[in-house]
Amino acid sequence: MDNFDADVIIVGAGPTGLMLAGELGLNGISVIVLERLVEPMRQSRALGFSARTIEEFAQRGLLARLGDVDVIPVGHFGGVPLDYRVLAGGSYGARGVPQSRTEAMLAGWAAEQGVEVRRGIELVGSVSDHDGVTLTLRAAADNTTSTLRGRYLVGCDGSRSTVRQLAGIDFPGTDAAIELRFADVAGVPLRPRFSGERVPEGMIMVLPIGPERSRVIYFDRTEPLRRSSEPITFTEVADTFQRLTGEDIHGATPLWVSSATDVSRQAAEYRKGRVFLAGDAAHIHLPIGAQGMSAGVQDAVNLGWKLALEIKGQASAGLLDTYHSERHPVGARILANTLAQRILYLGGEEIRPMLEVFEELTTHESVQRHLVGMVTGLDIRHDVGAGDHPLLGRRIEDREVIVGGEKSTTFALLHPGRGVLLDLSGDPTLREGAAGWSDRVDLVTADRHDLGSDTAAVLVRPDGYVAWTSAGGDQGLAQALTRWFGRSN
Repeated sequence: MDNFDADVIIVGAGPTGLMLAGELGLNGISVIVLERLVEPMRQSRALGFSARTIEEFAQRGLLARLGDVDVIPVGHFGGVPLDYRVLAGGSYGARGVPQSRTEAMLAGWAAEQGVEVRRGIELVGSVSDHDGVTLTLRAAADNTTSTLRGRYLVGCDGSRSTVRQLAGIDFPGTDAAIELRFADVAGVPLRPRFSGERVPEGMIMVLPIGPERSRVIYFDRTEPLRRSSEPITFTEVADTFQRLTGEDIHGATPLWVSSATDVSRQAAEYRKGRVFLAGDAAHIHLPIGAQGMSAGVQDAVNLGWKLALEIKGQASAGLLDTYHSERHPVGARILANTLAQRILYLGGEEIRPMLEVFEELTTHESVQRHLVGMVTGLDIRHDVGAGDHPLLGRRIEDREVIVGGEKSTTFALLHPGRGVLLDLSGDPTLREGAAGWSDRVDLVTADRHDLGSDTAAVLVRPDGYVAWTSAGGDQGLAQALTRWFGRSN
């Protein structure tokens, strides 16, 4: 019998890797997370996350661990203002939550699930076979090498992913054409510019991140890509900020200085045998609308329960392949919308006519709903089979349900990370029909609910997407349960 150090080895202890580790641990899967950095990163490239990621954290009871979270109702698309409340549950996302805070929360949750994180470890080699993946590792402390073996390997190790390179997975896309530069500064009062402001030579954005602390972001059209290979300095940022705005921030205390480009790439395969990619290892793009980290968390939530069922021997044939078929189109759409926003946001006078037409289009509610759904991820609809019910394949919203006389919510029912068959009519045939899956799917009868009167039951996947609905009876239920949760006992 093959000896494994863990069921799943994850490379990368950022938000994506830690979310996936927690999801797997919640389902009883042994996980080791490897991280090249000796200490957690203190800087925070992301300052929040999208509306759909807010929901996914809430589905696991994690949102409350972040404390007070400010939700921004109004945002933009390429600098064109939009009220994101046009969709139920819509917002421009959570703001003022540094990535370091999110990572710390997820690390604590993963540890509670028995996940082991090993830091100061670099992946230098991997070999896949029929049963698992063997890794060669190098320790930062003494440069010694060792091996580790797992049933599956998941690369959550960023845009330069070693996992992706070792697996030979292509990463096609477009090279950088422009560059955003930014700095976190303290000690100077600055006027917020939440959606960014056009200036004659580029764009300026200022985001408050604490008392007398701000993140300054700018695009300098006179130098779209820096010619120097040296790291950007705060003096460069302050000089350009003053030239673009007339405001002097040279006296501020710089906390962090960095830059980001519009390089846009997506892995050709999210799965290659026993190797998977998630987060920036699978897709990178211009950071607009908190879509990067959010997409990675959503990758993790999509993959975790499927991989757990496979490892337990309960998954149906082809379940793991739905990770690529469901998440790859989502990633492609993010690349497309961020590139479109780049043109609107950072283009010069030549795009003025396009911008005027776009602004006119966004006066129509149908256009607003489409754009908000795209940026937030609230409009994702997976192919879960035949049927025209409006809930099929879509996320279930957080609604109050009364179960056994006690108040609960649809999100609270998903806290254990299992499927949920929610009986809304008290039909015993539903529970009888699903009894063979009770070790994977919670069978819950709602005494009262706020999900409308046209549906007698819904089958909700662990990631919060509706896989089956019924206006009465159990027709098609066994087929849906088998497709998503394997054969009955």
